[in-house]
Amino acid sequence: MFDWRRPSNLGARDGRLAPCRRTPNCVSSQADPADREHFIEAIAFDGSFADIHAVVAAMPGATLIQADAKYLYAEFRTPLLRFVDDLELVHAGGVLHVRSASRLGRRDFGVNRKRVEALRALIRARR
Repeated sequence: MFDWRRPSNLGARDGRLAPCRRTPNCVSSQADPADREHFIEAIAFDGSFADIHAVVAAMPGATLIQADAKYLYAEFRTPLLRFVDDLELVHAGGVLHVRSASRLGRRDFGVNRKRVEALRALIRARR
């Protein structure tokens, strides 16, 4: 019934993350700022990207899938129905560009936006 395969468009290409689909279950710091549904501010960050790996790994439901010096990809599973969201980060020029998107469905009831804001708060708390 559900397709749990990882999307094939993930990853950073020339510092760019995949654009959000038209559905309202994705946020990205690389979306057009006029797109209030999908745009979210990049996260200011000037520390070690390894610290970000630890922060994301400690978030509820997170599993790190890929992490290197400039890119991180994690999956988040919901506790009850086990739905999967994909979170990607690219470290570039003192900011973390972020994309968080649900794999299934149309609406996420703000879960991806809340996840990015929770990550932003955790990073600020470590300063």
